[in-house]
Amino acid sequence: MGTHGTDAGRAGGRAGGLSRRGFLTAAGATAFAALAWTPARALSSDDPESTLPVPPAFPDGIPLAQQGYENWAREIVFDEVWTATPRDAQDVVRLANWAHANGYRLRPRGTMHGWSPLTLVAGQNVERIVLVDTMSRLNSIEVNPGGSPATVTAGAGASLGDILGQLQDHGLGWANSPAIGELSIAGVLAINAHGATLPADGETVLPGASFGSLSNLITVLTAVVWDEGSGQYRLRDFTRADAGIRPLLTHIGRSFLTSVTLQAGPNYRMRCESITDIPWRELFAPAGALGRTFESYIAKSGRVEAIWFPFTETPYLKVWTPTPTKPPQSREVTGPYNYPYADSIPKPVTDLLAQILGGTGAATPLFGQAQLGVFQTGLAATNGADLWGWSKDVMFYLRATTVRMNAGGGVVITRRANIARVINEFTSWHHERQRQLQSEGRYPVNGPFEVRLCGLDDQAEVMVESAGPPTISALRPRPDHPEWDTAIWMNVVGVPGTPGQAAYFREMEQFMRTNYRGDYATFRPEWAKGWAFTDEAGFVDEPTIESVIPATFRAGVPAGDNWDSARAAYNAHDPHRVFSNPLLDKLLP
Repeated sequence: MGTHGTDAGRAGGRAGGLSRRGFLTAAGATAFAALAWTPARALSSDDPESTLPVPPAFPDGIPLAQQGYENWAREIVFDEVWTATPRDAQDVVRLANWAHANGYRLRPRGTMHGWSPLTLVAGQNVERIVLVDTMSRLNSIEVNPGGSPATVTAGAGASLGDILGQLQDHGLGWANSPAIGELSIAGVLAINAHGATLPADGETVLPGASFGSLSNLITVLTAVVWDEGSGQYRLRDFTRADAGIRPLLTHIGRSFLTSVTLQAGPNYRMRCESITDIPWRELFAPAGALGRTFESYIAKSGRVEAIWFPFTETPYLKVWTPTPTKPPQSREVTGPYNYPYADSIPKPVTDLLAQILGGTGAATPLFGQAQLGVFQTGLAATNGADLWGWSKDVMFYLRATTVRMNAGGGVVITRRANIARVINEFTSWHHERQRQLQSEGRYPVNGPFEVRLCGLDDQAEVMVESAGPPTISALRPRPDHPEWDTAIWMNVVGVPGTPGQAAYFREMEQFMRTNYRGDYATFRPEWAKGWAFTDEAGFVDEPTIESVIPATFRAGVPAGDNWDSARAAYNAHDPHRVFSNPLLDKLLP
């Protein structure tokens, strides 16, 4: 999930880059020059300057070089990791069999746009690790517009933007997508990535559309699995009708997919409105309240996201509405990423962040207000508050180069009628807790609260015979609660290294898990973001990793079709744990 690295003696945990998704960028933020990190240049395996032991008997014809690795939050940083560039899927099989024979592990490397340590873990020894570059060569895309359903088949490293671009060329698209197109398809499927899309009240859903995770679109996939008969790893195709596909639809890095086929539906035009003048108490009001509420926008448009900067009164609201004909007041766009000011933050804003990083936490309220001001000014200057275009061009609005922050939170699964209640309860808690901490002179949160919604992995939306939803997707429906049909993703983000941040995320995680439970809702981790926090760090709380999360994916589903059956499948497909890492060894032993 990235392209930068570390050596065995130098690992992450540094606050470099310092951005927030879509708000600040390190490029041009001169206050952070001393914190910048530049990965070591690529060194081929026969270069005398290479520093890691050369892997023995490495397969012929597969380029191997030392390169850097860096995750999204820049807390996992390695200057040098062996990185192989396979030409095709058979090369991945060769690598897997070589790794098994020589005691190495393989980790797929895409765009590295992830917070969680599902590729590499900070501080681990990487001398016997080989990253597998999926994006250089394993990036083919083939659209079948005449199929029933229409489909697209893509190599593991094909980017989301390129896939949706080719679908658009054939009049096709998806109802749901992350906001960043510069992601590898295998990476987003591994962690059941999603968008901010629900159908509006009374909306007729287009055939081929799915409002759950992208994993729910898969009709066929190819994975590298162990074959007991031959004693070798090999490629194996899984169709959606095969029950064995279900653990692979979302596998959080415990498997290696080389190719996927996904269904698609008719493309459509959307209007995207940006609103920044609604008081948060009005927007996040309880169910049934009057006014410009989040609940009312969901009913009207379905596709809604709110970004609430700390210590501000009015969140930044984005509303997407299917709109076949351009409204007179809208500006038509013909490509994605229509918010250029998000990558050009004024110096006064970066100066405030520099103060915070220098220990002046009291600058946080001004920093929150300045972040909101950037968007208010930018929307006005670019006529960007009311856009209209093809779905892809208004769904992709964040670049991979935008600012990087840590994230805590997760997803609440509940029924649609509870949307306002869920959001009101969290924002009320979050606001009150920030004010309490401010009175104590503590500012652990300097990035915004974000909320977006989507549907679950509904099998009625799958247009081929299906054995069921992804086994460990955060969006898997609960058979014991068929009324739960909505996923509410809530995150709080902040600059890495902020004092007290991990403790706040831990407290927040515990609040969400205890508040959203019973017949009301359930809380699940967002695999790509932060979870299992202690007061010091994420992904390290052993009770959460070893007990709480597995129990979450056992609740309300059949005993033979849950976390344990998925773990058994991964171990059968990869009994030698070639596709694993120290965190996955604990989470899925």
